[in-house]
Amino acid sequence: MIGKYRHLSRCSTEAGHFVILAIDHRANLLEALNRAAPQPLDGAGFSAFKTRVTAILATETSAVLTDPAYGIGAGIAARAISGHTGLIGPVEVTDYEKHPSQRTVQWIPGWSVGKIKRIGGDGVKLLLPYHPEADNVDEKRDGVRKIVESCARWDIPFFLEPIAYSLDSARSLTNAELLQITVEMAREFAAMGADVLKLQFPVDPAQSRDESAWRSACAAVTEACGAVPWALLSAGVDFETFALQAQIACQAGASGVIVGRAIWNEAVTLQGEARDAFVATTARERIRRLASICAQNATPWYDRIAAPDVALDWFEKYEDLD
Repeated sequence: MIGKYRHLSRCSTEAGHFVILAIDHRANLLEALNRAAPQPLDGAGFSAFKTRVTAILATETSAVLTDPAYGIGAGIAARAISGHTGLIGPVEVTDYEKHPSQRTVQWIPGWSVGKIKRIGGDGVKLLLPYHPEADNVDEKRDGVRKIVESCARWDIPFFLEPIAYSLDSARSLTNAELLQITVEMAREFAAMGADVLKLQFPVDPAQSRDESAWRSACAAVTEACGAVPWALLSAGVDFETFALQAQIACQAGASGVIVGRAIWNEAVTLQGEARDAFVATTARERIRRLASICAQNATPWYDRIAAPDVALDWFEKYEDLD
């Protein structure tokens, strides 16, 4: 629909590439900040950290992914998220204390797709730990369908982030399993109606550094996505590893990156001027480097999503939600 097309344009560069700053982390990020802080941060202090990082880096990005409580409200009010920057909001509560197999779909209380649209948001994100053979897989599929329907009603893009995991908490997925599940997820959720897939790299670099295998795996993911664009998430790897992953993924058909900790993670352990200096120099240079990688290698999202077929009377048929 025409609204989704417009919002995707606002979330990407003029060339159609996603260079999106992710800072929607909540409990796990606050815990990390408090481990390094002279005294524990309250909500205002946590929000101030996010706002400062966003203010410095947002101008280098095509969009910002941040949460409503600590990121969106303060970021808009402080003009850290300007009208020239796309804005994506998450809808899930994530409990990292539980193994992914035990996590259910939990929605942020008092928050919705409609509210993201009303505050000028350009996308809706759902993080979804996923295994096709898990006991709660039907519940998770129902959650995806719920957001697909709501995003269609509000005409706003759905950025789905399905994360593969092992059913055995004592071991990680092998690379063969990781690729198999990632391809299956991409195929399933593309067919289900996700507008953009935010995906992990389909090879664990701790198990293999074979770049030809990396390229083959990313090409398989692109094929599984079909007409749905995908963007690479950083999953907490170091920046140099992520930069190489991003280059290979984009060469294989990805439309860009949605990146958080690989850009700003070291700032968590710093304080005051040292933190600002790191974000303004190292973190900024990292996002610029990723933007260059995307500009040179990524597939524009509009090469996969056809432009709306707009007749002169399109607006008369466009649904009014009043």
